[in-house]
Amino acid sequence: MFLNNIFYAIKPSIPRKLQIGFRRQVVRYRRKKNFHIWPIDPNSGTPPKGWKGWPDNKKIALVLSHDVDTHKGQDKCYQLMEIEESLGFRSAFNIVPEKYRVSRKLINDLKNRGFEVGVHGLNHDGKLFTSRHIFNERAKRINYYLQEWGSKGFTSPSMHHNLSWMHVLKIDHGTSTFDTDPFEPQPDAVGTIFPFWVKNSSEAKGYVELPYTLPQDFTLFVLMKEKNIDIWKKKLNWIAQKGGMALFNSHPDYMNFSNKKCGNEEYSIEYYKEFLIYIKSKYKGQYWHALPKEIARFWTNNMVIRK
Repeated sequence: MFLNNIFYAIKPSIPRKLQIGFRRQVVRYRRKKNFHIWPIDPNSGTPPKGWKGWPDNKKIALVLSHDVDTHKGQDKCYQLMEIEESLGFRSAFNIVPEKYRVSRKLINDLKNRGFEVGVHGLNHDGKLFTSRHIFNERAKRINYYLQEWGSKGFTSPSMHHNLSWMHVLKIDHGTSTFDTDPFEPQPDAVGTIFPFWVKNSSEAKGYVELPYTLPQDFTLFVLMKEKNIDIWKKKLNWIAQKGGMALFNSHPDYMNFSNKKCGNEEYSIEYYKEFLIYIKSKYKGQYWHALPKEIARFWTNNMVIRK
């Protein structure tokens, strides 16, 4: 975390193009070094103790979520909602409360149309977990937005995390981890494609952590410059074989909804549409499509030992 703290302190003074170029070099190196655990860590497919399967004996659980990092991303949310609705999907949109002017209309529309709204950090500056004091102070504001928006879910920017600190947040579920992702600033993977319970003072108190299990869009298409969705397909098929949870986390900020050439930090929305169509066709009738809050409720009711 020390090096991360230094990076985020000087990040505002580094040109964005230089940041992306540097990260591409790091990703290229780490990809070669970690080929044996990315995109699939063979050891992460073991079901938890007492596991009896998903509702209605579904083969796989599918969760769609989007971190809305910027105002530009917020402006694209309606287009993304319409695509998902047209294909029969719903997702969670995680909003940053104090980085851009949040549209209350968007939040209301998301909820009214059957989507979920989560809180995505506080201001997305990379400093949330710098110290326990800073986290606790910001947690007060995060809890305010959780209550104001009627949300029970939290996702951490850049997947920074300290799961024990997060008990001060008034949440039922969080997404601040991943099964395997050596390209994240804090790359300590949790090594499972299943949700897990983060207990507090007793086994019955805590929250459900939902690690994302499909590679993030920014990593694949902006940093790695992939030209197809083969990696998403490969990972999804493996998760289905293991009966796990496919949690997809993307960013409308980087999606290009037009027919114009993609910018340096964009990828075509057609990749995401192709992915959804692939799921519908290949796994028709075999997946439980659920919002994060529904997965958390199922896990709490079925997999948490109450004493």
